[in-house]
Amino acid sequence: MLILDDVHCAYGSIAALRGVSLRVEGGEIVCLIGANGAGKSTTLMAISGIVPVTSGVISFRGAPVTRVSPSERVRRGIVQVPEGRRIFADMTVRDNLLMGAHLSPDPARIAADMERVFHLFPILQERHAQIGGTLSGGEQQMLAIGRALMGRPEILMLDEPSLGLAPLLVARIASVIAEINRQGTTVLLVEQNASVALRLAHRGYVLETGRVVLEGRSEDLARDPQVREAYLGG
Repeated sequence: MLILDDVHCAYGSIAALRGVSLRVEGGEIVCLIGANGAGKSTTLMAISGIVPVTSGVISFRGAPVTRVSPSERVRRGIVQVPEGRRIFADMTVRDNLLMGAHLSPDPARIAADMERVFHLFPILQERHAQIGGTLSGGEQQMLAIGRALMGRPEILMLDEPSLGLAPLLVARIASVIAEINRQGTTVLLVEQNASVALRLAHRGYVLETGRVVLEGRSEDLARDPQVREAYLGG
């Protein structure tokens, strides 16, 4: 579904990605793990078109999208949940969700998608009229994921969904990500919590200083001595 081939990105004169190559097959959950500053979030933003690619190729469903606008990538099914949630804090839960459906002209489809989100996150239905900024951190993360799902993504990219959440909420978010994948959505997951990421994902990539240094099945990465020492506590 998604291929990155020798992708380079920079912030001014600072190289952020130094030849990242990876693939995501349809139906998979693939995770990116690594330390802060390794290039994980930049990889997602390059796929979304938010950070320009200086060289290399990004392809989605067999077609290059390297020079395609971010909005067109969303239309094609590439949707990102950003780090820090970035909900519309002054809008209601319902209106936040409707913003995620802005490309859909069909009220029946919007209603069906909202029903799906409410099934995944019942608390959002209870609080549909509540202002987004008054939700807890975990509820805001649920809202950010729900907003993305309203766009019917073919690939859902999640940037640090467990950041700042209590362990119980981390487990809840992880179970919903697994359910979203079971329902047919491909997932690319950036997660500082490597243990959670490797339990969820089918395959993973380890990034260091803008390069892929390890890749493989999640169970193999979880057993790798380097990964265990660096990211899993030994």
